[in-house]
Amino acid sequence: MNIFDLAAGTAGPPVAAAAMCSRKACRADAAWQLVWNNPKIHTPERRKIWLACAEHRDWLEDYLQTRGLWKETLVLAPNDESGPMPAGQDG
Repeated sequence: MNIFDLAAGTAGPPVAAAAMCSRKACRADAAWQLVWNNPKIHTPERRKIWLACAEHRDWLEDYLQTRGLWKETLVLAPNDESGPMPAGQDG
């Protein structure tokens, strides 16, 4: 694909990126969604999602629980399009 294909509309659909773990410097495929909310800056119904690989799930979950932000952990479905948010950002 090149810029001319994009401009002409002949580039085709974009390639889907693999869901990647949100742990800093980890590039492993994600298998879990850690759902959280920071009540100091988010409305109660707002939910943020970090993605976790099997190795970092416990670490990220503990990080969120210690700060009172964690809501739930869900299995990441293969076709789930939830984008990762880098760990440590409150967005």
